[in-house]
Amino acid sequence: MNIVSLFAGAGGLDLGFKKAGFNVVWANEFDREIWETYERNHPETILNRKSIIDISPEEIPDCIGIIGGPPCQSWSEAGALRGINDKRGRLFFDFIRILKEKQPLFFLAENVSGLLFNRHNNAFENIIKMFEELGFTVSKHLLNARNYNVPQDRKRVIIVGYNKQFIKKSFTPPLSDKKKPTLKDAIGDLVNKEIPGLEKNHANGMCPVPNHEFLTGGFSSIYMSRNRVRAWDEPSFTIQAGGRHAPIHPQAPKMETIGKDKKQFGKGKENLYRRLTIRECARIQTFPDNFVFYYKNLNSGYKMVGNAVPVNLAEALAKKIKEDLKQFGLI
Repeated sequence: MNIVSLFAGAGGLDLGFKKAGFNVVWANEFDREIWETYERNHPETILNRKSIIDISPEEIPDCIGIIGGPPCQSWSEAGALRGINDKRGRLFFDFIRILKEKQPLFFLAENVSGLLFNRHNNAFENIIKMFEELGFTVSKHLLNARNYNVPQDRKRVIIVGYNKQFIKKSFTPPLSDKKKPTLKDAIGDLVNKEIPGLEKNHANGMCPVPNHEFLTGGFSSIYMSRNRVRAWDEPSFTIQAGGRHAPIHPQAPKMETIGKDKKQFGKGKENLYRRLTIRECARIQTFPDNFVFYYKNLNSGYKMVGNAVPVNLAEALAKKIKEDLKQFGLI
């Protein structure tokens, strides 16, 4: 059950697979701002800190699976949509290079929904073809984490490949979970325990709940162009990789329309409008409270949380893969 994680980030995907019974024996992450968080929360996993470009397959231990989320900024709906023409988009090829050499029983890659935009069709289909030429039966699915016990609307592309030599079927997503948690379920018990970040949004070490601090400062015209508030009985908006775009806490009323693409905070209730804390975002991403994020600047904390795969989604996917491996007597 030994697997390897590439582009591991803080390890939301890794934690989900571990909860399903897999052993993440080796991981790679190049961003130095993430290293402490990963190593403290995954002490049993060897963390390689080099760029994947510089890693040879010989450095990676044998494994039955390779999982990861190649950088998604260049494919993002909110980004410049450069896709495969951006150096970050091309890191998919290093993922493929390592798969070719290691030939695991399966792989899983996660990415943003922007990967499916028409302008990326040729590039994306070429990537799928490369996976298939390595000997994998490949399936791709657009999934909403909301359907897998995650209190958030979050659509992501999941690509899973099964080694044709050993697994004579393709991956199908697990059934939707009947649980549809809300913001109240996720963060209702954290009310009035939050604190603002320090000056210049540096971390405050006095949080009564780990990471329960929020980014302060103004809101851009882009941010104020649409409602950013979901009610207590609703799921969160997508948790993004940056504090400036964090959703507003549900204690506030929904924002009011005052013009085309222009909203305002409710009159007389402006004090209720604050960004979600890093811990609230982590709860919405289904990280447990004992998973602590380490950072000096709050935006680094928001980035780690927002870039992660929701743990409950990762666990659901891992359990389905585990079932398929068992079906063919491979574990």
